[in-house]
Amino acid sequence: MIYIHVPFCRSFCTYCDFYSEIADDRLMDLYVKRLCKEINDRAGEIDASSPKTLYFGGGSPSVLSISQLTSILLCLEECGQGGPYEEFTLEANPEDIVEKGLPYLHNLKTLGVNRLSLGVQSFDDGLLRWMNRRHNAERAEKAFRLAREAEMDNISLDLIFGFNELSDELWEKTIDKAVELAPEHISCYQLSVEPGSLLAEMLAEGQWKEAPDEVCEKQYLTLCKKLKEAGYRHYEISNFAKPGYEAIHNCGYWKRCPYVGFGPSAHSFTGRGRSWNSNTLDGYVSSQESLSVEDEKVETLMLALRTENGVDQDFLYGNCREEDIRAMVENGSLVKEGRRYRIPEEKFFVSDRIIRDLI
Repeated sequence: MIYIHVPFCRSFCTYCDFYSEIADDRLMDLYVKRLCKEINDRAGEIDASSPKTLYFGGGSPSVLSISQLTSILLCLEECGQGGPYEEFTLEANPEDIVEKGLPYLHNLKTLGVNRLSLGVQSFDDGLLRWMNRRHNAERAEKAFRLAREAEMDNISLDLIFGFNELSDELWEKTIDKAVELAPEHISCYQLSVEPGSLLAEMLAEGQWKEAPDEVCEKQYLTLCKKLKEAGYRHYEISNFAKPGYEAIHNCGYWKRCPYVGFGPSAHSFTGRGRSWNSNTLDGYVSSQESLSVEDEKVETLMLALRTENGVDQDFLYGNCREEDIRAMVENGSLVKEGRRYRIPEEKFFVSDRIIRDLI
């Protein structure tokens, strides 16, 4: 599993705290050069036993030119880590797709991209302006339809819920529009306040208020109901897919498969420890930590219970108190199916509390 962080955007979203720079051709060329050096230096860290996936995240990877993407892929190939990949995902800003058009999409397919993740976030122009997104609702839909015209047959849409500016009626319309487009995958995230974001500043200065938990939970349950009716499988707390289109790369994270992250602020995982790059383009360095046996147990439980498959009973009983497990089954926080225990969908919203109580 390979993750490549592309730290460039054309503009910065209100809620975002990911490391990113304003896209500039000179800086992006420098980034590609330094990224390729890092790939060459660290290619031996890539675990061949992992699912063979490649994920370009960011930032907005779609700001990169086909030439820049080609240079990165050629570098991976020269290091023995080239395609074809079981899954090759590229995150894209809808506005980039519309501006660059069909030739760009066709070239992405030629490079091997077989999964496109569109950061739509909303289909309401007012909310998109509030988020400081570059696209509007019309352009978001156009980007999707262009991808379909280019015969992209695995498209994921990102949506955001759980904030006061989003009414229940508007949220239902947003879900309905997403269902109408019929992407293979939908990721939905509750808006969170991240340190260093503009939203955090607005909150601190009293210019914005977080939505109450009951509002967020209602919107989440509406999402679950509507997407289930539309035939989507709720396979992880924030992710829904048509059967067979679950994200292979992300599933690897939840199964604790080893992965290598390249680029500024990218993280890597060996199975027993983590490392991460500093968030600067100018000679970024790596830090690392080892995981204790207890850390591994907690992480395995936490990640497994985020998914519809849950956790094996032997692992659960070997690491949690039997009386706690029994009490959670009795109150509906856990359900048992065969040899596995999972959190039922109607309790996913409070899964953090359930997992914390178990740990």
